[in-house]
Amino acid sequence: MDPISQGAIGAVAPQVVLKPEKIRVAALLGCLAGMAPDLDVFIQSPTDPLLFLEYHRQFTHALVFIPIGAAIVALALHGFVRRRLQFRETYLACLLGYATHGLLDACTSYGTLLLWPFSDYRVAWNNVSVVDPLFTLPLLSLVILAAVRRRRAFAVAGLVWALGYIAFGAVQHQRAEAAGARLAAERGHEPVRLSAKTGFGNLLVWKVVYEHDGRFHVDGIRTGWAVTACPGASAVRLDLGRDFPWLDPDSQQALDVERFRWFSSDYLARDPRLPHRIIDVRYSVVPNTIDPLWGVDLDPGATPSSHIRYFVDRRARAEQTDAYWRLLTGEDCPVRPDAHSGG
Repeated sequence: MDPISQGAIGAVAPQVVLKPEKIRVAALLGCLAGMAPDLDVFIQSPTDPLLFLEYHRQFTHALVFIPIGAAIVALALHGFVRRRLQFRETYLACLLGYATHGLLDACTSYGTLLLWPFSDYRVAWNNVSVVDPLFTLPLLSLVILAAVRRRRAFAVAGLVWALGYIAFGAVQHQRAEAAGARLAAERGHEPVRLSAKTGFGNLLVWKVVYEHDGRFHVDGIRTGWAVTACPGASAVRLDLGRDFPWLDPDSQQALDVERFRWFSSDYLARDPRLPHRIIDVRYSVVPNTIDPLWGVDLDPGATPSSHIRYFVDRRARAEQTDAYWRLLTGEDCPVRPDAHSGG
């Protein structure tokens, strides 16, 4: 998730455990330790644009690295707090804060290598958006109250809020997936795979993507009191041999496509507007559209050792903001007489 959320959840964990008189310094240590795993974003290469995709949310986020990462943070910070905490207390605060990071990231849809180095499976529970003020602001407020008043009860309330919100996200996720499966059945489709991902900043609007007969179908699902669907677009699944017959399978560009395929869980399609662009259909500003946030560009004239170009476009145009608002309000997802209220 975003750094503020990671810092807040990292701070609340040691606040719950350490003594009230040490709750402020515990929160500070937990906050910094909770954000520390994202220092992996600095693992980059000026010549290999996909290197950071391999290392972000990799070893620094793995379960086995938690004691090591916490020790590094504790050793770096203990000198500043040694008059108030013993080293074992510093390490405990950092351990609790560091441990929250990978688990919270796994609740999003981006994918986190919790099981590294034993598995390269990207764990993504899809319970909460990468940025969600409804999750973060109440939690942050309770963390601050706990620190200001030195009362553990506020920290406990913050932890309960965070866990409750994530649990509610799991319920909403199940409802969205079930609605997506019903929509596919209405079309006479039998999905090879289906996934539901939260919209930006909420647990109300979801993006459902499923694969059927070589195509990805993308729909918006609104999980309010009634679960309603807002049908969207579709795209042909990527086939390198068909879509890019000129691409040398032994070239660096071909190898990079496979790396991007792993990162995107093979939800790849050729961009219908740009013939040399491959997109990740899982993410878009408006959930029921195929308007990619990121992808890669191939170059037919590149040398065999040249890397592909990675692009990111997170800008929300005015028409996209308007379309997203209509989904949130239900204007574009009207309730049908047969709408299901449950999962």
